[in-house]
Amino acid sequence: MSPDRDRAAPGDEVSLPVAEQADAEASLHVAEQSDALEDPDPDEVPAADGADEADLETVAAQRDDYLEALRRVQADLENYKKRVIKQQTEHLERAAEDLVATLLPTLDACDSAILHGATEVEPIFASLLGTLEKEGLARMHPEGEEFDPTFHEAVLHEGGDGGETIVAEVIRSGYTWKGRVLRPAMVKVKG
Repeated sequence: MSPDRDRAAPGDEVSLPVAEQADAEASLHVAEQSDALEDPDPDEVPAADGADEADLETVAAQRDDYLEALRRVQADLENYKKRVIKQQTEHLERAAEDLVATLLPTLDACDSAILHGATEVEPIFASLLGTLEKEGLARMHPEGEEFDPTFHEAVLHEGGDGGETIVAEVIRSGYTWKGRVLRPAMVKVKG
């Protein structure tokens, strides 16, 4: 502040620098506008009419449409996520099934070696078969059961009494993987 302004008597006109004068006018203008906003003139307030209500109804209807569309999109996204997880799980199971299917000839070789008296193969065979069984492999033992082409592959037929066809002998073991037939058992049937 200037020393002249500090000594001015009340009622005396004081000249302000141009920048301070512009700030003072701007403050006065802002104060006038805020007063006008706080105390609206009743003559200047527009009356609500039917057009405003119709616009409000239109906006509310659009909001409801958008909300419904959003819920549909969210439901579709959740279904998509579930479907992708299911597909990934099936893909991993198929990959494991393919790996096990490539190990079946090894199991057959171990089984054949044991049948021919190679007892040193038994621990390896038991360990490999045990590990695979923990993961979902099941060995089929259909001897004496009724023949089922879903689980058995008949390669030899022995005459019987004409009754039901049963599995007389297992030529090659069959396996299931998590309840599905991985390889049918090769069998000799009777009946």
